[in-house]
Amino acid sequence: MTQGSTKTTALRAPHVAGAFYPAEPDALENIVTQCLTSAAETPVPDAKIIISPHAGYVFSGPIAGTAFKPLARRRDTIKRVVIVGPAHRVGFKGLATTSADAWATPLGTVPVAWDALRTLLTLPNVHVSDRVFEGEHSLEVHVPFLQQVLGDFEIVPILVGDAGAGEVARALDAVWGGPETLISVSSDLSHFLDYDSARTLDASTMQRIELLKLEEIDGKGACGHRAIAGALSLARRRDMRVTALDTRNSGDTHGPKDRVVGYGAAAMEYAGSARIPEADREQMIEAARFALRFGAEHGRPPDAQLGKNLSPSLTAMRASFVTVNIGGKLRGCIGSVIAHQPLLLDVMTNAYKAGFGDPRFPPLTAEELATADLHVSILSTPHALPFTSEKDLVSKARPDVDGLIMQEGNKRGLFLPSVWEGLPKAEDFIRNLKRKAGLPMDHWSDSLRVFRYTTESFGAPFADRPETREHAG
Repeated sequence: MTQGSTKTTALRAPHVAGAFYPAEPDALENIVTQCLTSAAETPVPDAKIIISPHAGYVFSGPIAGTAFKPLARRRDTIKRVVIVGPAHRVGFKGLATTSADAWATPLGTVPVAWDALRTLLTLPNVHVSDRVFEGEHSLEVHVPFLQQVLGDFEIVPILVGDAGAGEVARALDAVWGGPETLISVSSDLSHFLDYDSARTLDASTMQRIELLKLEEIDGKGACGHRAIAGALSLARRRDMRVTALDTRNSGDTHGPKDRVVGYGAAAMEYAGSARIPEADREQMIEAARFALRFGAEHGRPPDAQLGKNLSPSLTAMRASFVTVNIGGKLRGCIGSVIAHQPLLLDVMTNAYKAGFGDPRFPPLTAEELATADLHVSILSTPHALPFTSEKDLVSKARPDVDGLIMQEGNKRGLFLPSVWEGLPKAEDFIRNLKRKAGLPMDHWSDSLRVFRYTTESFGAPFADRPETREHAG
């Protein structure tokens, strides 16, 4: 019975217990616990969306554990999980859900959030179809992990058939909610390649996910590519950043390496509130110091490569700016607008250019470096800011929050959010951005384009000076 009601509960029994995961409760709890406890700590504690694989637990469980483990700290916050993934067994148009009131696993039952489903069913491409859920595993295998880390919660199950990214995005947007709602995207990566080919393709797919390049992800790279594309479409619009947490295949976890299946775990968080761990910040500052020190000594940038066992924050595809100040005055600032390489390498590249390649300033000397202060800004993916007039643009610019990129033909100017410190009024900010782009301050045309982004910023002295030590970072 449903609690507080005489209505008979329609229960979806587990379809793949004993196949994809153990049917005995103790054995299931043990393998889930093992996958969670052995997973590495991740740098994204407050993901709104996770991507996790859906194969048998002996194959993909360790990678799934990486995605689900951080959710345990939000056990008292997350009360609803939208689980969305591909249909493997039955083809259909649009998106589908079940008529069940609850889903069962050997660990117990989880109620279905019918208030959310009723909202979804008002969309023209969403319908109820129990038939497409028969024997389907892509959503079910996520449920025991969620039961273990969250305890008391409800689910919104969505299978994706033949549907575009826009259709999936509209459905997810309709049940987006707040901190109480998590979206769990179910997908494996490459299928049945040899080990090395799978590693290459899977790494490429995860990079495309980090770069929000949903148009470049297809069924060869991920069986749940439609669900992923819908999530990435929303991530673009909602200014989110994606971090690949774990990428392995069945050759790493269980089985031969001649024909493997790839698995990936990723997390999406709001870029405006994202914060990488302090240890990763310190490593980036040290990388910037090394690039500047090497440049001062050798007159060229260092030949840098990524080391092993780095934090996912440092290997994620990100764009950055590095600023060098001396005595509180700008001495160099260079960066990337669009992510094109791992963050740690991007910081090193831009640190060297800020010190020795900014055309506004002469190259730094070793003596100047000793008194310099460094500042690193990590950019979110820029997205178009629609406006109808200059007054409308000024009203939409968010002081102290937005970085803006202005483009008119082949002319472009960029301001970091830190520029608001010197230009606190939005009207002045916009007019000076025009000048930065090489346009008259009173310029206006219907072809003017503006892109918005946010940053995570931090800094430290180049050298450890006692008078600035307490302000470092």
